[in-house]
Amino acid sequence: MPSDPTVPYGSSGLTPETPSELRPGVPPVGPPPGWDPAQGAWGAPPPGWTFPPTGGYPPGSGPYGAVPWYPGSPVGWYPPDYGFDPNDPLVTPRGAGLAGWFNRCLGALRRSWRQLVPIMLLTQVLPAAVLAVIALGLDPTSRWEAQVGADPNPVLPDTFGVDLAGLLAVGIGGSLLLGLVQAIGWAAGSWVITQQASGQPGNLESALRYGVRRALGLWGWTLLISLIAGVGFCCCVLPGIYLTFALSMAGPVYLFERRDPIGRSFRMFHDRLGLLLGRVALVALAVIVVNVITGALEGAGTPLFGTDPLRSPGTAAGVVAVIGVTAVLALPAHLAQMIGLLVTYAEQRAHEAPVNTAGLAAELG
Repeated sequence: MPSDPTVPYGSSGLTPETPSELRPGVPPVGPPPGWDPAQGAWGAPPPGWTFPPTGGYPPGSGPYGAVPWYPGSPVGWYPPDYGFDPNDPLVTPRGAGLAGWFNRCLGALRRSWRQLVPIMLLTQVLPAAVLAVIALGLDPTSRWEAQVGADPNPVLPDTFGVDLAGLLAVGIGGSLLLGLVQAIGWAAGSWVITQQASGQPGNLESALRYGVRRALGLWGWTLLISLIAGVGFCCCVLPGIYLTFALSMAGPVYLFERRDPIGRSFRMFHDRLGLLLGRVALVALAVIVVNVITGALEGAGTPLFGTDPLRSPGTAAGVVAVIGVTAVLALPAHLAQMIGLLVTYAEQRAHEAPVNTAGLAAELG
């Protein structure tokens, strides 16, 4: 049994001269090991001893190479299942601000433009151009003007009702079909951006297959959202603008979460009003500027070929070329709208709970 240090030496059979290693429980007497009484300080360290023990500071300056002094993960690295990474390529973390959002938009464009451009051309640009050419060919205004000008007592043309009904049918039916094709592009583009941001391959064929699979549901919700916003604009301009901004996240919500797109979009908008309003306003500004420029170019170019440009092959080729070029020039607006809203949605999710690109890619399915 070890001796009680409170017991006198004589009672335990120990003396002050007994070495400390033979006196269990008794503090050692004398200077600590390594102390040099002549120098009044610690003596030289043992041969080969370094500080820190990894081989010097900064890490990597000693004999062991680039070994960190303290064990653990590299700075800025998070495990894939952690759900939060300040360096995530798609999800803007809290506090990164507008610069972080803008950098992720540019990063998405740099990674995915090779797939996004053909997707947008096939599902947004080409259908819009075809619909514009068909509407121009069915436009009866030139025929109405000729009849009214030849009549000394101007009245409505005899075919006014039939022509107007046909024009409305083509316009409404074409817009509905265009919306369905555009939904394919929106779903396919969202899949490409998310897949490639997570490091997975996102080829054009797989993207279009995914877009076709999800297009019908996205198209239905888009029609409902457009109807709600349209009613708001009919009531007054400000309610329409408010509804457009408040419902801007409904499309991504449907693709990623598949539940309550309208309610979730409203909650995101009101929970972080300033943040979402600012991001969506920048996207809307880019879209408006591009559309105003292309609309002005088309409006200035098509009258050059007459009131009925499709009557002859020469003028028809010219007006089709003008419509096609202006439709292609609108491509940046489609890219800005898709990328900007998707990155904004990912940022909103990060404010609700930890999320990363891998988790969003898994949600898309």
